Amino acid sequence: MYYVPYMYSPPVYYVQPTYDYRQANYYPIGNEMKHYSPHFSRYKSNGKVKDYGKQPYVVDIEELTKQNKTFRTAIWTGNHLQVTVMSINVGDDIGLEIHPDVDQFIRVEDGQGLVQMGDTKNNLSFKANVYDDYAIMVPAGKWHNITNTGNKPLKVYSIYAPPEHPFGTVHKTKADAMAAEEN
Repeated sequence: MYYVPYMYSPPVYYVQPTYDYRQANYYPIGNEMKHYSPHFSRYKSNGKVKDYGKQPYVVDIEELTKQNKTFRTAIWTGNHLQVTVMSINVGDDIGLEIHPDVDQFIRVEDGQGLVQMGDTKNNLSFKANVYDDYAIMVPAGKWHNITNTGNKPLKVYSIYAPPEHPFGTVHKTKADAMAAEEN
């Protein structure tokens, strides 16, 4: 047998730079990027959120979703998908709806709720309880609703493909959303 002392060497970590084509400079990736890139946003509860659609955009979606106080706000609307954040009050729901040509992804960031889906509005045969970190996939053509069954606002973000709401949509309350959909 051979004795080879100190065979183990500690790991070496490299920081891979990322290229910023707008300024032709290299910047570190990760949390440092927020200090350099104009397209990295940290949502602040006293700041305004706008629709950054069709522009490169990076955001802490969990933080933005949890701090959102509006019923629905579009944060990114492109040609083929849309991202919205929502806050559903205790005991309230999104409202029974169907999107004939739109698939929808919903992620629960905070709170709990009851998801219902079905082929007709009077037969919501699919039911599931959802909690923090649960994802909901709603196929196009399915009636669906989510009811907040918890004791705090249900915070979710939703991805529609293709977009469902007009660019820049902000519904402060569910009543605002219902009025907009009637028009």
